[in-house]
Amino acid sequence: MVRLRLDLAYHGAGFAGWADQPGLRTVQGELERWIAAVLRLPEPARVVCAGRTDAGVHARGQVVHVDLAAEVAGDGSTLLRRLNRALPDDLVVRTVRPAPPGFDARFAADWRRYSYRIVDGPIRPDPLIRHLVAHVREPLDLDRLNAAAATLLGLRDFGAFCRRREGATTIRTLLDFAGHRLDDGVIDLTVRADAFCHSMVRSLVGAVVAVGTGRRDLAWLQGIAATPVRDSSVQVMPAHGLTLEQVHYPPDDQLAARVAEARTTRSLP
Repeated sequence: MVRLRLDLAYHGAGFAGWADQPGLRTVQGELERWIAAVLRLPEPARVVCAGRTDAGVHARGQVVHVDLAAEVAGDGSTLLRRLNRALPDDLVVRTVRPAPPGFDARFAADWRRYSYRIVDGPIRPDPLIRHLVAHVREPLDLDRLNAAAATLLGLRDFGAFCRRREGATTIRTLLDFAGHRLDDGVIDLTVRADAFCHSMVRSLVGAVVAVGTGRRDLAWLQGIAATPVRDSSVQVMPAHGLTLEQVHYPPDDQLAARVAEARTTRSLP
């Protein structure tokens, strides 16, 4: 068997998220179906992604691996050429190449970077970008927002901002969290962490947006963050403002160690 790495992008509006779901169009389902079709496999080939995006969330830097028989996989060039002839317009595979030993799209990643884009103020977003940005009717004070975001950096239990899953930890390390205003007025928030739990990015953004608009203060945010139990006062922002931008991996000789580390249940000191 040969493991191939695929780098892909997709517009999330037409998908019910990443994960395969019976009767629904998903990124995983489309990719597995078309890999099997273009390579004439008897059954879908299972793919593993770096980050399972929710319904409506976009990606420009998603990473996937798939294991195929060596005579079918080749160097990946045939699969790349055939996929880009067959795939729908909202799903593009940019590169396919043999993965180095120890590579795992999910567990070998040492961080993921998302962008969340917002148009603030009473005027609705430009119709040409309305599926890529969220609208906040109140003006946002970026200084207040960034001051609030900075208090959340580091290793902590982010249970207040996650939808819990049975047996899963909510301990993460938030590496970057800050926003800036682009030339067209859109606010671009960067959120980077070693990993994310379900709805974490959109909840974090919702919390600092509440502070940035003045609806909440910093004491409220600090109180929420100090208790690792999901809080209903934290708004989960709309999915269409969120894009997975980049997944980073360590050097090839450190991949196996990173996989072993990521598979270990995290705990706080």
